[in-house]
Amino acid sequence: MRQRIQKLLDDEVNPMVASHGGRIELIDYANRTAFISMSGGCQGCSSSKATLVNGVETAIFKAFPRVQRVVDVTDHASGASPYYQ
Repeated sequence: MRQRIQKLLDDEVNPMVASHGGRIELIDYANRTAFISMSGGCQGCSSSKATLVNGVETAIFKAFPRVQRVVDVTDHASGASPYYQ
């Protein structure tokens, strides 16, 4: 499941966030929960929550109905160059 989720992120989500200098990676998958991390322009971006809900969660839930939650484990406070302040 981990490989399948990361492939989805690489193929569908990351090309969209790459235009803002961002990247989203799967950190772990356990107990029907996908743990993701945002980096680059996504880390600390004021729109990261919208990206999580409208992009990442939507894509994962649609492709993998058994996933029940997506948790962002990013330390957004340490973002050095967020796309939106």
